[in-house]
Parts: sequence; C-alpha cells; structure tokens
Amino acid sequence: MALKHIGLAAALLASTMLGTVRPASADGTVKVGVLQSLSGTMAISEVPLQDAELLAIEEINAKGGLLGKQITPVIEDGASDPSTFAQKATKLIEEDKVVTVFGGWTSSSRKAMLPVFQRLHGLLWYPVQFEGNECSPNIMYSGAQPNQQALPALTWAEQKGYKKVFLLGSDYVYPRTANLILKKHIAHDGLTLSGEEYVPLGGTDFSSIVAEIQQSKPDIIINTLNGDSNVSFFKQMAAAGLTPDKLPVMSFSIAEPEAQAMGPSLLAGSYTSWNYFESLPSPTNAGFVAAYKAKYGANSVVDDPMVHGYIDVYEWGAAVKKAGSFDPEKVRNAAIALGYSDSPLGDIKFAPNQSLVQTGYIGELQPDGQFKIVWSSPKPIEPVPYDPLTFPGKSCSAHTTF
Repeated sequence: MALKHIGLAAALLASTMLGTVRPASADGTVKVGVLQSLSGTMAISEVPLQDAELLAIEEINAKGGLLGKQITPVIEDGASDPSTFAQKATKLIEEDKVVTVFGGWTSSSRKAMLPVFQRLHGLLWYPVQFEGNECSPNIMYSGAQPNQQALPALTWAEQKGYKKVFLLGSDYVYPRTANLILKKHIAHDGLTLSGEEYVPLGGTDFSSIVAEIQQSKPDIIINTLNGDSNVSFFKQMAAAGLTPDKLPVMSFSIAEPEAQAMGPSLLAGSYTSWNYFESLPSPTNAGFVAAYKAKYGANSVVDDPMVHGYIDVYEWGAAVKKAGSFDPEKVRNAAIALGYSDSPLGDIKFAPNQSLVQTGYIGELQPDGQFKIVWSSPKPIEPVPYDPLTFPGKSCSAHTTF
C-alpha cells in the first residue's frame, strides 16, 4: 500500500486497497502494533519479548521519534492461539491503522497472520527462530533460519562425539519441520535417530516419552518443546534420574527468561543454540542489558527473541528514516538496503530474502541462570530458508513488490 506525505500539517494517507487506510496521525503520532501472547502457554516467553519491543519504542521516542512523530504502540494479546493472532492482526491494520506490526512467536501464529498481512499489504517484524520454508515480502524474519540455529547445534553435537539423537518437540509446524531437516542431516552424516516424539503445545505428561528415552539410550536429546511444557519435561526427566549432566539436552526455545522462570538448578548443564546470549561481551550489548534492567528490574534477564524484537524496532526506525516514509513497502525495501554495525548482536544485516545474517552460538546453562558460550560459528551465517538437502531446488529470491 502506497503512503504519500502531504505536508507537515496533513496526515499520511494510504491508497484504499481493500478499504485499508493506515495514515500516520496529523497529531504528531504514528501507531505501530505490538502483538504477543500475554496469556496462555506462550506467555512465559512472549511477555518479556513484548517488554523489549516497548523499550525500543520508548528509547526512539526519547530521541525525538521518527519523521517528527512520536510512536504510539497499540498492544494486543495473541493469547497463544493462532486464530486470535490473525484476528488481532486484522484489527491492528484495519481498525487501529498501524503502519507496521512487531510480534508473533510460534510458527502457527506467524502462518495464521501471513495471509492477513498479504491481503492488507502490511509488514510484520517476526523475531523468533523458525523452520524456514517461507519468504514472504510482507514479513521481515530476524529470527534464525534452520541453518543458523538447528544445524549448527547438530554440527556441535557431532563434534562432541554424540552419535545417537532423540528428537522431542511440541506438535506444531516449527518442531516437525525443524526435525524433518535434522533427520535428513542425521541420516546424511551417518548418525542414528534413536527416537522422535511430540506432545501438544502446553502438554505436561512425559511419562511414556521418558520411558522411551530410557530404553533407547540416546547420546543427546534435541528439544523443540515450546512454552511451559519444558517445565514438566525437565522435572520428569530429573525424577527419572536423567539430569542434564547424565544425558545432554540441546534446546531451541529455552533461553534466559525461561531458565529463570523454571529455576536454573533444574536446567543447569543443559545446552541451547541461539544467535544471542545476554553474556555476549560487547559495550552495545552491555548498554542494552543495562537499559532493560533499569526499566524492568535488576533481576530481569534478556534473551535471543527479546533482543531480536528490540532490534526489529530499531531496524524499522532506521528504514523509515532512509525511506522518508512509513509506507510498509518502502520501509521493507529500505531495510534490505541497510546494514547495522551497532546492535547488541554485533554486525548484522538483512539478506535480500528478508532474513537476518547473524552468528550462531551454543551456550551451556550455568547455575546462576546465564549461559556460558561454548561454541560460535566462525563467521556470520547467511540465511537459507530452504535447506538444500531437505528441499532440493527450492530457494527464495529478492522481492520487488508486495
């Protein structure tokens, strides 16, 4: 949807494609959507993510806003339900007239929102790792592609000599597709798949799965459980004597806030694969962590999705300035043309496929709830949405239009 700036006193007006109009208000404000799960099984992860996005908005406003306007966040609760995410995304664009939306966590929520953003010509900033197999012109994917998180974790496991892998996940899009990719590489690399199980999102009964793990005797578990299911899994594993020091667990959706909420003693010694840890040593990261703690409490912690949500807001702001417009398509094009050298992640940039180029890390959880970085990729990893071993011949190309 094209937006045209009509002068300092006029609103930014949109062409009426499907009746959707998203002006920046003439009163000196511009609305953006912040859409996360504030209730339900995913709230344990998404509430801190929302806090990081709001912090970035507050900081940009304190520096004068964008194009002479203050940013007004319109907050909605996706309630850990894909259909609710779709409904709220529609409301934000059609009723609230937001110029962009920051949010989502599960791939189910993202896929539910995707047709909304395509139909209404909006732009979603999605900050969480996912299974790839998608590259829409209406989404900026700052979270990890499989080759930036899942496959580096498998590479690390192989380097450690782990040959038998058990795959465990929540029963929805991301875990199943990520594990499909992992299975292709497990077979290709001559490793053994000792088991593969799924539980419903929010599931709490792992008795039969723990028994299967005990019987199959894997060298490592790769865990794609999401939300508070992790609490039940690790407690039941510990009750069975399968603590992380006896059976390594590599998680893709446990980070600092989840470790704090679950209790570091339950998870200490387990591993996780991300593109960011709070313990990353850099002045910019230290500044971000300090600002977050100053606002939300000295005992609060930050994690990978949170920092991606935070930098998404800054990336959007930089693209708005470059484009001289809040128009979603112009902002998308400007974001791809930009590079960022001063982020908590270090040097980053969006590839033409609208995914972020970023470094991979493996962290081991310490008793204090922080992660010790035990491995990093030699250089930033270019995002590959379609794993060539799993989906040969499929690829994403640069988008020229919504």
